[in-house]
Amino acid sequence: MTRTVARVIVDALSELGVRQVFGVVGDALNPLTDAIRTTDSLEWVGCRHEEAAAFAASAQSQLTGTLGVCMGTVGPGSVHLLNGLYDAAKSHAPVLAIAGQVPLAELGSDYFQEVDNDALFSDVAVFRATITSPDQLPQMLETAVRHALGRKGVAVLTVPGDLGERELTADRTPRFSLNPPVSRPEEAAVRRAAELLDRSERLTLLVGEGASAAREDVLTLADRLAAPMVLTLKAKAGFEGDTNPFQVGQTGLIGNPAAASALQDADTILLLGTDFPYRDWYPEDRTVIQVDTEATHIGRRVPVDVGLVGDTGATVRDLLSHLEAGPGSSGGRDRSHVEKARERFDQWRAGQARLADPSHDKGLIGRVRSALDNRGHDIRPEALAAAIDRVAAEDAVFTSDTGMATVWLSRFVEMRGERRLIGSYNLGSMANAMPQALGAQCLDRHRQVVAFCGDGGLSMLLGDLMTLKTYRLPVKLVVFDNRRLGMVKLEQEQSGLPEFGTVLDNPDFAAVAEAMGITGIRVTDPADVETAVRRAFRSPGPVLLDVLTNPDEIAVPAKPTVEQGWGFAVAKVKEVVRSHGEPSGS
Repeated sequence: MTRTVARVIVDALSELGVRQVFGVVGDALNPLTDAIRTTDSLEWVGCRHEEAAAFAASAQSQLTGTLGVCMGTVGPGSVHLLNGLYDAAKSHAPVLAIAGQVPLAELGSDYFQEVDNDALFSDVAVFRATITSPDQLPQMLETAVRHALGRKGVAVLTVPGDLGERELTADRTPRFSLNPPVSRPEEAAVRRAAELLDRSERLTLLVGEGASAAREDVLTLADRLAAPMVLTLKAKAGFEGDTNPFQVGQTGLIGNPAAASALQDADTILLLGTDFPYRDWYPEDRTVIQVDTEATHIGRRVPVDVGLVGDTGATVRDLLSHLEAGPGSSGGRDRSHVEKARERFDQWRAGQARLADPSHDKGLIGRVRSALDNRGHDIRPEALAAAIDRVAAEDAVFTSDTGMATVWLSRFVEMRGERRLIGSYNLGSMANAMPQALGAQCLDRHRQVVAFCGDGGLSMLLGDLMTLKTYRLPVKLVVFDNRRLGMVKLEQEQSGLPEFGTVLDNPDFAAVAEAMGITGIRVTDPADVETAVRRAFRSPGPVLLDVLTNPDEIAVPAKPTVEQGWGFAVAKVKEVVRSHGEPSGS
C-alpha cells in the first residue's frame, strides 16, 4: 500500500487502538477521511459541528484513559474545535486534533480561509506543529502523540491540503513508547506528613478524581485516620456508594452541609488527587497536607504545610507504612469526627429524599412551599433526577451540562456499581452533555449512556442530535426544561439582582426530536415522571425525554450566607415590582 502522509497517520491511529475519529469532512481533510474510509478498524463519525466532535473525542479519552481524536478542516473548521479542546485540556484528557491548512505554497499569503493554527492553538495545546514535508513523518506524529498521552493534554497536528496525498521516502512505521512512570515523594516529606497526621485529632480527606485508581488504599487510609471523606464532583464515580462508609458527598456551591462541616470542624485536611479550585470553601488556619502528581498544583488553592508530589496510590501506601500502627475500625483513634459527619450526611440525604418524592407537593409542607416557589405545579427537578437514579443501569455512563442539571445529578444520582460520570467540570462550558454522550456511546453501543441536558445547553448544539440519529446511537437525553438559564438566574438572585436575560423561548424539544427521527417524550405532570423515565430507558435507539421542570427551584448552597439570603429576597421583590410595571406579555 502506498505510504502517503494520510495513510501513515491513519494506520498509526488504528495501531494505537483509536476506534473513532470525530469531525466534519472537507478539502484539506479529504485524503485523511478517504484513508479512514478504507480502514476497517477505524470509524469516521461525521458531526454537525466541530465543537461537538472535540467534546466527543475528549469524552472517549476521559472514559478510557487513551487517545481521543478529532479533526477540523481549514480555517473555520479548526476554529470550531477550540472550545471542546479547551475542555479536554482542562480535564487533562489526551486528545489529538488534526487540523487542515491551506496548500503549502499559499502559507502566509492570507489565502482564502487561512488561519495560523500554531498561533490559534498556542494556549490550549501541549504540542502544536505544522507538517511541511512528508519526511517529517512519522517522527512528528510520534512526538504529538507522546505529548498528548505523556502530559495528558491536547496535541494539534496541522496538515496542509496538498500534503496528505504525498508519499514518504523513508520506510519506517511509527513507534510509540507509552509507559507512564510511577513517581513517589521524598522520604523526609512522607515522614513529616505522617507525623502531622498522627498528631491530628479531627482529620478530613478532600478526595479528587486523581485518587480514583487508588480507591482501596484511600479507604484504608480513611479507616486508619477515622476521617470523613469529602468528594469532588469528579471523584463521585470512584468513591461514592454504600461500599464507602467514610464519604459525605461534595462541598462547594453544589455540595451539602455535612461535607462543609466535615471540613470546617477538622484541624487537619489531607488533599488527595484534587485541585479543587474554590478558595472560599477551604477553611482557614488548618494544617493542610496535599498529594498530587503535579508539583505546580501544590498550594495553589490553599496554603499547604506539607506537599507530597507523586502518584496517589504509591504515596498513600508510603503514608500508611509510616503512620503509627492503630487498630483501625476496631478502636484506637477517636472516631467521633467521622461518625458526626456521617450522621449529618444521612440526615441531609433523608431531607433530600423527601424533596424528591413525587407526592411531596401534596403534603402540608409541600403545599406551603409550592405556593411560594412552584405555583405552576411544574415537576420538581429533584424528583426527575431521583427517578433516573432508580431506573438507570448500574453501569450507566452519565454526562451533565454545566448548570442546574449538574446540581441535581450531583445530589440525587449515586455513582454506585460501574457507573461513570463526565462533564465540563473544569472549563464549565455549556452544551457539553449531548456531544460527550455521543462519544461515550460510540465506545459501546450496548452500554447505557444518559445525558443530563439543560435546555440552554442542548439548544446550543442542537444540530448534533442528527449525529445520534445517523449513527443509531441509543443515548438517552433527559432535558431539564425549566425555560431558563437556571444557574445564571440563581447567581443573579443571590446577588440581589432581578432575573434578566435568562428566559428561554423553547420549542417542544420532544417534537423537535420526533421531526429528526428520534423518539421524543414530553412530560408535564409530576405523576408521570417515573413511568416516562422507564419508557425512555426501555425504548431502542436515541430518546429525548423533555421534562418541564420548575424554574424557581432553589439549590441551597452547603453553607448559605446571610448575604445570599438577603440578596435573594431583594431580587424577588425587584422581580415582582418589575413584573407589575411591565406590559402584559413582556
